[in-house]
Amino acid sequence: MNEKSFLKNTLESAIRIVILFILIGWCFKILEPFLGIMMWGVIIAVTMYPLHVAVTKRLGGRAKLSAAILTGILLLVIIVPCLFLGGSMISGLQGLVSLYQNGGVKVPQPSGTVLSWPVIGKELYNLWKTAAENPGEVIKMYGPQLTWLFNWVVSFVSQAGMGFLMMLASIAVAGIVLVYSQEGGIAARNLFIRMAGDQGENFSKVTEVTIRNVARGIIGVAFIQAALAGLGFLVAGVPLAGLWALIALLLAIVQVGVSPVSIVVLIYMFSTTNTLTAVLLTIWLILVSLSDNVLKPLLLGKGAPVPMLVIFLGSIGGFIFEGFMGLFLGAIILSLGYKLVLAWLEEKNHIEPYG
Repeated sequence: MNEKSFLKNTLESAIRIVILFILIGWCFKILEPFLGIMMWGVIIAVTMYPLHVAVTKRLGGRAKLSAAILTGILLLVIIVPCLFLGGSMISGLQGLVSLYQNGGVKVPQPSGTVLSWPVIGKELYNLWKTAAENPGEVIKMYGPQLTWLFNWVVSFVSQAGMGFLMMLASIAVAGIVLVYSQEGGIAARNLFIRMAGDQGENFSKVTEVTIRNVARGIIGVAFIQAALAGLGFLVAGVPLAGLWALIALLLAIVQVGVSPVSIVVLIYMFSTTNTLTAVLLTIWLILVSLSDNVLKPLLLGKGAPVPMLVIFLGSIGGFIFEGFMGLFLGAIILSLGYKLVLAWLEEKNHIEPYG
């Protein structure tokens, strides 16, 4: 090959590569608004796939009907609790705004039992009493902190609302993915083989198991705990039950648990309501907090797929980067990356799927 032909071939290859990257960039820009929905839809579909296979067999091989039934059930499971908790949160916020506009905001007097609480009892009683008798003074003292808290609550609620809508859209996408799960599975395996060669199929299995384990064992348990805690708040008549349930969900996902929210709510309930209601709510919230020890081993099967630090960093980083939906995507994506790196570093020729 002479120098002229070499230069011509090199130039043609460079032009093709540039055009290819431009095309990929355009495709990415076009799909960018939908990437979060599509990714979460795939995650839901992978998690539900074993159930989809079982239901399809029961229905005589009708995969489309199975996908439609599972999608409908999942939508109901998400929508019904969110409607109850969202309605409670909205009505509570509207009530507070109405009271504020009418000058009727009243802080109840603290119970005498608050004084007997160790460490914080006296200071909390004095602050509470001041807020009940002269709320303007407390607002003046803690104005910047209250403003920050209010802005954070508004931002959190708006992000949660967008996350809820994205979740509904993702469930619809998951239904479509389930219909074409056979073809999609083959395409995914071929993609991993193209990227990783002989280890591609093992990487594909690692990816599938990791997504399923994290979604069920981390996200699933967090949803169950938050929903149960929210139900207890609603039945006990806790103000802004929906907001407390959302905060409980956030804390459960990042592996802090629902206990911090439970403690705050119980302090309020023991100070403002009858003892029986407060005690029953305490028992219920203790059971909800302890359910983590039962649900997580059941849903994870062989234990946590990744260290809890990975889940924590993924959830917090995802929330900062992507908002409410990032809580879920961050935990799963970072866990997936962690598992793939471990599999890549494995020296053996055969890599057993994790989880």
